[in-house]
Amino acid sequence: MDANIEAARPWVEEASPTFVTLIDQNHLLSSLYNMVNVPQAVWIDEQGRIVRPTESGGSIDILREFDFEAGAFKPEATERAATAKTTYLDAVKDWAVNGAASQYAFEPDAARSHVPVVSDAAMAAHAGFQLGQYLASQGRNEEAETIFARCREQHPDSWNIFRETTERMEGGIAAGEEFWNKVMSLGEKQYYASVDMDGMP
Repeated sequence: MDANIEAARPWVEEASPTFVTLIDQNHLLSSLYNMVNVPQAVWIDEQGRIVRPTESGGSIDILREFDFEAGAFKPEATERAATAKTTYLDAVKDWAVNGAASQYAFEPDAARSHVPVVSDAAMAAHAGFQLGQYLASQGRNEEAETIFARCREQHPDSWNIFRETTERMEGGIAAGEEFWNKVMSLGEKQYYASVDMDGMP
């Protein structure tokens, strides 16, 4: 998700993927699938059915364990994160091989139960973000900033909206002071929601 295709290009070219890479400039995909952060994943089978709704794609909530003095995550946090990534990728591989028989693929009722209710305010924030993007593209930046500020208030759980609009406003501080202040003020709320999967730390 990046409004600036050129900002994403070096990463895509370095990866040299053999599949289509979608750059979700207007957060249309994140709106449709209720994606609030990156990385997130949704599993869709060959029949177009969602067998695992949107969830953190192998990442766990260790952000507040960052050691600012060392400039790195604490070793035990890094180890847990590596375990989570491996566990999640192994589950994806199991599903790719075993399909509906995979222990990680939800039955339809279970899949539905893992879809959170999206509030009217959050839906308004997604629509507002797209309007703000349009206004900014037309050089109407002051109007866009007003709408983006409202979007952040309407959907405070969307780190995607926060990062994209904070970058636009503050000149590229998506992981700067304002970001860290927001992270550290989460209290008991998670930055990455826990994944309902055996073996995830």
